[in-house]
Order: sequence, then C-alpha cells, then structure tokens
Amino acid sequence: MKKNLFAPALLTCCFIFLTAFFADLNGKWTGVLTIPDGSTLTATFNFKVDGDKLSGTAESDAGGVLTIENGKVSGDNFSFTVNVGGTDILHSGKVYKDSCGMDIDFGGTKTHTTIMRVKN
Repeated sequence: MKKNLFAPALLTCCFIFLTAFFADLNGKWTGVLTIPDGSTLTATFNFKVDGDKLSGTAESDAGGVLTIENGKVSGDNFSFTVNVGGTDILHSGKVYKDSCGMDIDFGGTKTHTTIMRVKN
C-alpha cells in the first residue's frame, strides 16, 4: 500500500517544485508592445503574485503608470486588465523562466508580444 502512494506523491511534489521554480511571475518585466495603429511602445510590468491573485503596475511613456486590475494566476498562465482612457485592455499569457508570452486584446484587435524578466 505504501508503495502505491509513494510514486504519485513524489511526482506531485516534483511538479509543484518545478512550477514554483520555473514559473515565478513576481518582479519586473519589460517588452515592446505593438498597438493597434501599428506603432510600438516599451512597457514595464511590475507583477506581484499572492496565491492566485495578480496585482502590480504597467508603465509606458504613452500611458504613464497604470494599475493592474482583475489579475489572476493559474499554474503558469495569467491574465489581467489595465484601464487605458476608459477602456479595459485584456492581457493574458504564459510565464516561463525568464520570459512571458503575452496576448493583448485591444477591444477586438489582438497582438502578441514577449516580455523579459529584468535582471537585478
């Protein structure tokens, strides 16, 4: 009986460890975003994860500092909105060790970008 429970418990612990080690979204990230008019802007995201809640800020020269709202984390997937001029912009993505693939929905116009972890 002990043998049958040991392997699944060990696999579960390894999975939790690897997810925590490789998929840490906390901290500062930066990347270049393409907006609907085709222009680009550099954005910096400061993420704070508390359980399954994501908070923090998004900052760019064009929009200033915006608060991350409705932030959620599930495993290595995340989503949040920022309000730009009265419009909620949905961001969703997947976190890797030092990068995130992120899809941004500008009210029906979608774009994809990669943001990178800022090294201290």
